[in-house]
Amino acid sequence: MTNPFRFAVIGAGFRARAFVAIAATLPDVFEVSAILPHRPLADTDRTSLGIPIAADLDELLRTDPAFVLTAASPSSTPGLLRTLVERRVPILAETPPATDVEALRALVRDVGSSGLVQVAEQYPRHPTTAARVAAIENGIIGTPTSALISMTQTYHAVAILRALLGVGRGDVEVRAQAHTAPLVAPFSRAGWTHDPVEHPTVTTIATLDFGGAIGRYDFTDGQTRNPLRRTHVVVRGSRGEIIDEEVTRLVDETTVVTSRIERRQPGQQLDFELPGLDSISLDGSVLYRNPYPGARMSDEELAMAAMLGSTGRWVTGDGEAPYPLAEAAHDQLLGLAIARSAETGETVRVTPVE
Repeated sequence: MTNPFRFAVIGAGFRARAFVAIAATLPDVFEVSAILPHRPLADTDRTSLGIPIAADLDELLRTDPAFVLTAASPSSTPGLLRTLVERRVPILAETPPATDVEALRALVRDVGSSGLVQVAEQYPRHPTTAARVAAIENGIIGTPTSALISMTQTYHAVAILRALLGVGRGDVEVRAQAHTAPLVAPFSRAGWTHDPVEHPTVTTIATLDFGGAIGRYDFTDGQTRNPLRRTHVVVRGSRGEIIDEEVTRLVDETTVVTSRIERRQPGQQLDFELPGLDSISLDGSVLYRNPYPGARMSDEELAMAAMLGSTGRWVTGDGEAPYPLAEAAHDQLLGLAIARSAETGETVRVTPVE
């Protein structure tokens, strides 16, 4: 048995607590050495966290973490990253790493070459997304040429598009438009809203021309928590396509086959296994297997745990860098370009930050 990956946390908000909860769920895999809140905590909050509370950065680092997870406000993140890099501390930063174009480029210029900064972009690691990516990398639909994501917002969606299409950080042309329409929002981060009123809600649609492939973005504000707006994914390739969970492809000169990407989800009906995701497969070939099958974790939690684990292996020299700052900065630049194009009606050209 290996020792758990030990990390410290800066911040005590929703995302910070989510990572702390994952460590508590998987104590043999992760350990939080301490947390440094960005604002004073009430006594009840201190008790509920159940881990040491550091008074300042020096005290946090004295707990000997392998890396520091920064989950503070986006406006404070660039300064935190610069400070931690000066101290030669490996970092996993919550998204986005900076909030505007100038700040992103300055941040990458200042600390990108340090090799110390990774970003917690978990969406490409969601089980079903990871399964689709694995299928595409196996050549199921040939060369991917276009993809549509209607799932999550801006930089997260861009990260998924780039993973599905296998495109790196090149020049991209972005065209977007937005429109407002009535929509009920029955659910929020706080739970059921009990609000039947149709509210004006913005939907943004964009195309991203990556050169050899096209990405399409379709997102309605609040969609990630609105059960009235389902997730949709379309990936088209030279030998077939993926539409949500269906895969259609050419298997010989005269045969077209359609199969489903299947989730094995134990614990239903008379199945006495522990509930949770077991695996995702296509025609009997496993594309994704849950590394923590007994933990009863959501897809989001599994993706976050995957990012934490990849960061731990990277720090200890047992794995590649999970998501370097330059990759996340490119996602955010494209996300900002979507917003700017939707606002101005202009085509926005994005060049990668180096």
